[in-house]
Amino acid sequence: MCKVIIIGAGAAGMMAAYRAAQCGARVLLLEKNEKAGKKIFITGKGRCNLTNACDRENLFENIVHNAKFLYSAFYHFSNYNVMDFFEQNGCRLKTERGNRVFPLSDHSSDVIGTMERLLKEKQVEIRYHAKVKEILMSDNKVTGVMMKNGGKEAADAVVIATGGLSYPSTGSTGDGYRMAEKSGHTIVETSPSLVPLEIRESYPMRLQGLSLKNVRACLYSGQRLLYEGFGEMLFTHFGVSGPLILSASSYLDKKAENSNCFLTLDLKPALTMEQLDQRILRDFGGNQNKQFKNAIGGLFPARLVPVMIELSGIHPDKMINKITKEERKKFVSLIKGWKLEIIGTRGYTEAIVTRGGVHVKEVNPATMESKKAKGLYFAGEVMDLDGLTGGFNLQIAWSTGYLAGESAAAAVRKRQDVPS
Repeated sequence: MCKVIIIGAGAAGMMAAYRAAQCGARVLLLEKNEKAGKKIFITGKGRCNLTNACDRENLFENIVHNAKFLYSAFYHFSNYNVMDFFEQNGCRLKTERGNRVFPLSDHSSDVIGTMERLLKEKQVEIRYHAKVKEILMSDNKVTGVMMKNGGKEAADAVVIATGGLSYPSTGSTGDGYRMAEKSGHTIVETSPSLVPLEIRESYPMRLQGLSLKNVRACLYSGQRLLYEGFGEMLFTHFGVSGPLILSASSYLDKKAENSNCFLTLDLKPALTMEQLDQRILRDFGGNQNKQFKNAIGGLFPARLVPVMIELSGIHPDKMINKITKEERKKFVSLIKGWKLEIIGTRGYTEAIVTRGGVHVKEVNPATMESKKAKGLYFAGEVMDLDGLTGGFNLQIAWSTGYLAGESAAAAVRKRQDVPS
């Protein structure tokens, strides 16, 4: 009989399988796709931002939902442990801006390859095209799994590491939620997270492909500030994207999305309103006999100039020496608080992670074992856990997978040691 079954060969599942086998368990890893790590392969635009080299305080600060639940997992297998793990197993790493950690090769396949080699060394059995239908239980205790083809696999412990709903082409189709719910678990309502935003205004379409660095963005639901951040953004044919916008989207729940939600962009965050006004006054002073459209090129990228002129309400041909103080003040306010109305997100097909999932109050944070079903464990995105961009979501996967695998193996070993 196989002792520990892991469902899902993504980051959390592979790490759980490795750690369970390392702790002496016999492990079967079931993956419905034709290969392991399909989502890892596309993360970080194919480079795999596998963790973040920040300090522990910043690590928790970058977890959006249920950071306290992760204390045990992060302390047990931290971001530094993850970096050591891959380095010691032949996958050399590098750290880039924002403490983002990537494989030195810039190939996500190296991360997947490292995990596959380690699983083989630990004699983990991997079955592909193996779709699990449900968790088998008796007296609220796991006994194995039922496969879609009707076959059964017996086990003393099962780890659900099926991911969420983001990037469904990689196999993330909510299977774990259905299994967990049927096993008695509450599923917190899911929504796309770390996802580009659709904007009502037409300006983004005209600016498609333009990237702005060092921008401050604020996300509001009515008068309520949901998020404030600084970084890089990108205009697209449908709205806005880029790291700053993806992070903002993590705070956009369905309730907020339906209640006058908007972004404000500060294009000159290093300057106060007064300092920016003085800067513009100096620019205007040296261009008194120029038209407005020819005097503000130093403030913005060339493609942004026509849009800002249009939004300012100042006629592009108006001479600088004819612009009133009120017009100039309005222009300053525009630069410091450009407002864009949000009408939706790009959905799960473009979301990096899923918000919501298995309610963490029904999972033991010290072991990742279910409080509802003995011998059932959870790892990764299937739980109501998500972080910002920068490697934090993969860190959640590695840490919870490691702890779930170790805990499952320990539980199986303990049962074996108990006389029948």
